[in-house]
Amino acid sequence: MFRRKLTALDYHNPNGFDCTDETQFRNCIVWLEDQKIRHYKIEDRGNLRNIPSSDWPKAYQKYLQDVNCPFGVEARQEAVDWLLGLAVRYEYGDNVEKYKNCQPLAASSNSDKAVDPLVNLDSSSPDFKAGVTALSNILKIQRHDDYLVMLKAIRILIQERLSPEAIAKASQNKEGIPVALDKHILGFDTGDATLNEAAQILRLLHIEELRELQTKINEAIVAVQAIIADPKTDHRLGKVGR
Repeated sequence: MFRRKLTALDYHNPNGFDCTDETQFRNCIVWLEDQKIRHYKIEDRGNLRNIPSSDWPKAYQKYLQDVNCPFGVEARQEAVDWLLGLAVRYEYGDNVEKYKNCQPLAASSNSDKAVDPLVNLDSSSPDFKAGVTALSNILKIQRHDDYLVMLKAIRILIQERLSPEAIAKASQNKEGIPVALDKHILGFDTGDATLNEAAQILRLLHIEELRELQTKINEAIVAVQAIIADPKTDHRLGKVGR
């Protein structure tokens, strides 16, 4: 799954790299940092370069945190794929003139036909899972065993929260009023202080929504009254009203 990116980075053995082999895995991480990513200064790479050390996993975990990787040491394949993507971006940034002149591959004879990008989507591939997991971590979406469900949740969130209209609405800051929960009686006891507090918050939010609904209802009533409570006198008919 890493062959394409390793080849783009001129790794010495892109076809034979085995992420599950501990020695190959550690050597690849050190190579990425030394040759491509270069997040640490040379003198600060000692712990990461000490591949045989029993403390290497701790150094690797700290490295992932320092480069802001969304994956931990337990998600080895996803973390490696993310680091490779980071290295590719840095490689392009260092050689913009070289890569911007690359010619695109010849278009196929069916290029004029519209192609659905999801038709050939393999939801079981590690690349797909790594991408969906990275997005869910960035957007703070709950993990799910079905990655297609996670992708659907990501789509819904982007449509509802990240659309231009949603962003414009969210930018309108609303100043709230602090509320002392201990002054509001819940009316029942769940037996757990945390649940009681959560129930109080939900009740207050519900009351706020009811108030907003009542305000809209009042506005609708006023609008209707403005229409029906304006009689016009027609002297020719000898009656009052429309």
